[in-house]
Amino acid sequence: MTVYKIRSKTRSWDGQAIGILILDAAYPCVPGNVGNATTFPFPVRYKEIRGSSIERLLNERDPELLKPFIEGAKELEAEGVRAITGACGFMALFQKQVAQAVQVPVFLSSLLQVPFIYRTLSSGQKIGIITANSKCLTDEHFANVGITPEMPVVIYGMEDQTEFYTSVLEEKGTMDSNLVEKEVVGVASKMIEENPEIAAILLECSDLPPYAQAVHAATGRPVFDFITMIKYVHSALVPTGYQGYM
Repeated sequence: MTVYKIRSKTRSWDGQAIGILILDAAYPCVPGNVGNATTFPFPVRYKEIRGSSIERLLNERDPELLKPFIEGAKELEAEGVRAITGACGFMALFQKQVAQAVQVPVFLSSLLQVPFIYRTLSSGQKIGIITANSKCLTDEHFANVGITPEMPVVIYGMEDQTEFYTSVLEEKGTMDSNLVEKEVVGVASKMIEENPEIAAILLECSDLPPYAQAVHAATGRPVFDFITMIKYVHSALVPTGYQGYM
C-alpha cells in the first residue's frame, strides 16, 4: 500500500511538475511547440504573462517585464510546480532575477544548454544557434545563461524568412507549418554549408522544436531545443522507476 501526503492545503490538484511562463502572443502553437501541451509526455502548467508581447521582450528588452515575470513564477510555485521554464529563448533576459525570486529550479531559456553542449565538443568545433531574430540576441542574453566569449557559437536568424516572420513575429494569425519547416531547414543547411565546423545545433526559439527532426535529417548534427531541455529537467524531477531481472 502506498500512502500519499498533501504538499499544500492551498490547492486542490497535483501532478504538474513543470510550470511554463508563456508570452502574451497570438499565433498557432503547433504540436512540438512549447506552447502546445500535447508536445509533452507529461502534464505541464502554463502561466501567461499578460502584456509580455514579442515586441516588448525581443525588440525593446523592456525591463518593466521583470515584475510580471517574477509574479508569474511565484504563482506557478504556489500552484505546486517543481520547476519553471519559459516559452521564448529571449526570456534569458530575466533568468537570474526570476531564479532568485523562487525556491524551485528555473530554466527560462533554451540557451542554458549552450555551456553544456560546449563541454562536449572537441577543439575547433562550434555550436550553431538558430534564433527567431539574430538582431535581437545580445551579449546580455548570453551572459545571463552562462555563455561566455570563449564558447564558439555561430548565430543565424529566422527574421528574413517570410512565413516565420509574418506568422510568429508579426502574428498574422495563421501559419503554414510545412513552409516554416522548409525555411528552418534552409537556414540550418546554409549555416552548416558556410560553417562545416559546427558540430551541434541549438534552436533558441520555442516555435522551432517541431522542425528539429527535419533539421537533424538535413544536417546530420545533434539538435537541442526547448523540448530536450524540459524533458531533461523533468527526468530529474520525476525519476524513472526501473523493473527487470538479473
